[in-house]
Amino acid sequence: EVQLQASGGGLVQAGGSLRLSCTASGFNFDDYDIAWFRQAPGKKREGILCINSDDGSQYYANFAKGRASISSDNAENTKYLQMNSLKPDDTAVYFCAAGYCRLDRLAEDEYPIWGEGTLVTVSS
Repeated sequence: EVQLQASGGGLVQAGGSLRLSCTASGFNFDDYDIAWFRQAPGKKREGILCINSDDGSQYYANFAKGRASISSDNAENTKYLQMNSLKPDDTAVYFCAAGYCRLDRLAEDEYPIWGEGTLVTVSS
């Protein structure tokens, strides 16, 4: 069974950082591009960043530039999202997804595989 699982959420103070994990089972990350999305309470889901599995090229949403990064542990088939300088507006459920990383926008419909999200709450 093809699955993704995001984990590592919790309560973070404003100004702090988060590091979320995305673990794949049933498929290899090398076969797909990976993206991170988030959905804040009462808002539409929005993309954060994505990475192309072939050449490592990346696309970032404007709010994520300079604050977010993605890294990998290939041995564990896991990708990580690091975000710094967190603000209460970053409170959201964070999702990872596997699909196709466009380099002009983050499009949900390009990602056929989604994991359950993990909640991050940023306190002021």
